[in-house]
Amino acid sequence: MFFHAARQPILDRDKNLFGYELLFRDGVSNVFPDIDGDAATSKIVAASQFDFSMSDFTGDKPAFINFTLETLDKKYPALVPPEQLVVEILETVKPGKKLLSHCKELKQQGYVIALDDYIHQPVWRHFYPFIDIIKIDLLDTSLETIHEVITAIKDYPNIKLLAEKVETYEQFQLMLDLGFEYFQGYFFSKPEMIKAKTLTPSQVSLAELLYETSKADLDLPKIISVFELDVNLSYKLLRYSNSPLFKRRTEISTIKQALVTLGKAELQKFVSVLFSAQTCEGKPPELMALALTRAKFCEGLAGQSSQIKDKSMAFLTGMLSLIDAILGETMETAMEKLPLSSVIKVALIEGEGELAKLITIAKFYETTDWDAALSEIKSLGIEQEQVPEIYQKSVQWANEQMQFILSSA
Repeated sequence: MFFHAARQPILDRDKNLFGYELLFRDGVSNVFPDIDGDAATSKIVAASQFDFSMSDFTGDKPAFINFTLETLDKKYPALVPPEQLVVEILETVKPGKKLLSHCKELKQQGYVIALDDYIHQPVWRHFYPFIDIIKIDLLDTSLETIHEVITAIKDYPNIKLLAEKVETYEQFQLMLDLGFEYFQGYFFSKPEMIKAKTLTPSQVSLAELLYETSKADLDLPKIISVFELDVNLSYKLLRYSNSPLFKRRTEISTIKQALVTLGKAELQKFVSVLFSAQTCEGKPPELMALALTRAKFCEGLAGQSSQIKDKSMAFLTGMLSLIDAILGETMETAMEKLPLSSVIKVALIEGEGELAKLITIAKFYETTDWDAALSEIKSLGIEQEQVPEIYQKSVQWANEQMQFILSSA
């Protein structure tokens, strides 16, 4: 069983990943207003226990999951270990004695408790000793109200503020200055036009390899020569080809052997991942994880569409869809530095063609705009029932790659 769930990253003050909010839908065409909160929570909790591991979606980070009063009454949080869960109390739940009792019990059991889309009222003061996180929706909350909340919780150092729907670095910096600890939104995936990066010699080599591996026919001698000129790249290639990801029976000990064994598709993934990882230095790790997820998601979607012939092109397009944010410049300028197929450049710069539609679907999926995603999915002739499985497997694959990247750093 696969259902539609998207994860949205939550970062700390240093832009490191703190956790993910899991957002559930019963299907791409069955959006949230048609499913009550009880059903959404029960299905995602049940699925996390019986259909997939919570770590498939969140790795080793906690999952923020919405709970209604009814699902709290049914003790649903107890189905997930405290270290894997942040209990989000929906904004529709009214503060009262029953809810206060649940908060006390959950706190005693070791759960982290968050108030979602917090609407400031004096009655919440009774809950403050048991609350760990208050989530503030920046689109629906005035700066004046934010200051009121900050004043109200000043005697409760246990409470941390989380800013939701942070879309720009200016918003991030303002909330950072106000003392917010956590941030949810895609501000980190937007270009910071401060100082564009120049590519290092190693990154230039990887850019050349990106171009070579995107060709229909591999020029193996040329690719080998690029690796031979960079000891660091050669080491990482051999380490990757011998990694547990592939369950090799015999050890690979030469560059040529590694290239032949990996094959074109896997080699392209390796080069793409390594290029993004190297250029992502100084950026939030979640930016890299998002690029990885997009790459695999686009590749999977392409495999289900008769309109897209080359899955490897879809993978590379997804991987490079955040290169403007990674390099801190416009997409046009970033593309000038890379020797890539014109089809990929048109998709990323002008947003045209089937490859661009894949990026659009990925963005809609990330922000749970299911109606818009469905329209694009249908236009590519993809069966919507296939999409949840593709997304879940993309997230799992990205988690595995991030573990390899971080262990190789």
